[in-house]
Amino acid sequence: MKQLTKVALAATVLAIATTAMAQPKPENFVKQRQSALNLIGWYFGPLGAVAKGEKPFNKDDAVRATTNLVALSKMPWEGFVAGTENVGNTKALPAIWAKPADFKKDADNMQAEMVKLAAAASAGDEAGFKKQFGVVGGTCKACHDDFRAK
Repeated sequence: MKQLTKVALAATVLAIATTAMAQPKPENFVKQRQSALNLIGWYFGPLGAVAKGEKPFNKDDAVRATTNLVALSKMPWEGFVAGTENVGNTKALPAIWAKPADFKKDADNMQAEMVKLAAAASAGDEAGFKKQFGVVGGTCKACHDDFRAK
């Protein structure tokens, strides 16, 4: 009887471990990438008013926002896995999966330019910040043009 109990316990532990390591559902990948991209918009959007001169440059606010943006800029890409092309309400175009190297290049470019934006914010360089904001916006546009439905 003790042997049967040990086998049952081992099987239960294995089942729990296997379930815990299971791949997330495709819709969870879509939610993850959309959440990360929405948060990027949340922090990036208001900086546009600064870049346009509609709102004064505040170094502390710019540093806080760009620090978050640097971290967030790394997050969405792992959510673009195979099998999520047509899951849920997504604007992701098939080109993401057809041209993964181009998609990765655009993502890497955005991340690199976001780091430069954070550096300008940290330096308190308002003119540099405004110029770099436009560069980052251009990286977003490039990806949207090729990989996002209108």
